[in-house]
Formats: sequence, C-alpha cells, structure tokens
Amino acid sequence: MILVTGATGTTGSEVVKQLLDMGEKVRAMSRRDTAIHGVEVVKADFDDPESLGRAVDGVTAVYLVTAPAKPIVDHDVALVEAAKTAGVQRIVKLSAISGDEPGSWHLRSEQPTRDSGLGWTILRPGTFASNMMRYAPMIKAGIPLQNWTKGGAVGVIDPRDIAAVAVRALTTDEHSGREYVLTGPELMTFTQQVAVLELVLGTRIATEEGSIDAAREAMLNHGMHPDSADEAVAGMTRLAEGKYAVLTEHVAQILGRAPIDFTTWANDHRAAFR
Repeated sequence: MILVTGATGTTGSEVVKQLLDMGEKVRAMSRRDTAIHGVEVVKADFDDPESLGRAVDGVTAVYLVTAPAKPIVDHDVALVEAAKTAGVQRIVKLSAISGDEPGSWHLRSEQPTRDSGLGWTILRPGTFASNMMRYAPMIKAGIPLQNWTKGGAVGVIDPRDIAAVAVRALTTDEHSGREYVLTGPELMTFTQQVAVLELVLGTRIATEEGSIDAAREAMLNHGMHPDSADEAVAGMTRLAEGKYAVLTEHVAQILGRAPIDFTTWANDHRAAFR
C-alpha cells in the first residue's frame, strides 16, 4: 500500500494515476471527504496525530507533500513520526529547486525526512509548467500578464515527469538516500513560456513587467501568511537573478527518456486557456 498525500493536487493526482496504471494499491490522504476512483481515501490532517496514524497504517511507502499556511516544518515532522511508528519503509518528499538555499522553508522541511532513519528520496523540481494555468482567466479576458521574474530562466518541468520519478522512487529501492533536481529539457523565461502559449493558442498575449514588491502585496491581499509571502518573494528574486538557471539529466536517467518539453505540455492543456 502506498500513501499519497496531496492526492488531489498537481503532482499527487498524477502520482495516483500512474500508480494505479501500474496496478499498485493506493491510499489517498485528504482533509475532506473525497472520492477518487480506484483509491482508498482516508480522512486525515497533519495537525491530528491520531488521524495520521490511521493514514499510514499498513503502508509501505509515502509520497509526502506539505504546504502549510505558515512556513513551518511541523507537518513534515508529524507525518514522519507517524510513518516510523507504523513501520513505513520509505518516504518520497516533494521539495523544490530552492531546497538548496540555506534557511529556506523547503530545505528545513526536507530535514525530518532525511533524519527519519527510513529510506528517503528528495525531489527538487524547477518551476512547474502547470504554474501557467493560474494565468488562464487573464488570458481569456485579455488582461496583460505580470512578469515578476524579468529575464530569469529555469528548467520548466511537466508535473507528469515529477510524478513519474516519484513513482519510481516509491516502488523501488534504487533511489533511496538520493536527492534529485528535476528539470525540463530547456531553460525558459516567463516571456518564452508566454510566446509558446501564443503559438499554441494562435492569439496574442500581452505582458508587462511587475515589481517584486507588488507581487508580495498581491499575495498578502489574497490572504497569504506574511512569512509565506516572504519565502515566495525570495524564490522569485533568486529566479530573476538567474540562480535557478540549471538543467539536469536526472529525469532522463531515471525514466530512460527525455523530459516532456513545455510546448508539449501547452498543447496537451490548450483547452484550459480557451
């Protein structure tokens, strides 16, 4: 049995799908009453140790995704402790490319998994291709998109590739004790991603440069905790400065094929922008 936290999220839903396609037994953890075809769903909360115990009971591996409102590591600690008590064998922790930044929440949230004494794998993906989905309403309405990261480039990755790597790590021992920086096949700026969408959709998409301060203010206006906004702004600043402009071969080495490029992702999801 494999437990998937964040099972209805961007990568978690794809991890569930790919595990089911392999014939694996899957349990999904959710804070709400949720139905997922072919999957046992357990209602649990990171702040409720008893519910976490039920979630990991009889589980051999966990796909761990945490996203607390405030950047704390309590949720990771709680899940890891429950997993150790239940005899879980391995944890695959979703982090981010900013996980190598000293003091960052992503680096701190990795540590409980590393210190667990269990088999562990850390995944540090670059920017998700699916992050562009947040702009779909603006594109449909013809509203200019704010470019917060200027000319900063990153190895944009399809979430399906992140999930595929996670599935390999969840179902074998080959990747225990390893951390992987996961990227797509090419470095792309925000402007280049928009240009691909323009070609795929056959429409002009206006952009304008936005300031980091304005980005933080927008996050706060949407209810984000100030500490979380600061973490997000720090990551955006590093991206704008070119500090995430790296490509790795990890996806190709693990999956035995090239990573999915952004054009393919855009074509596969064009309906969401129309």
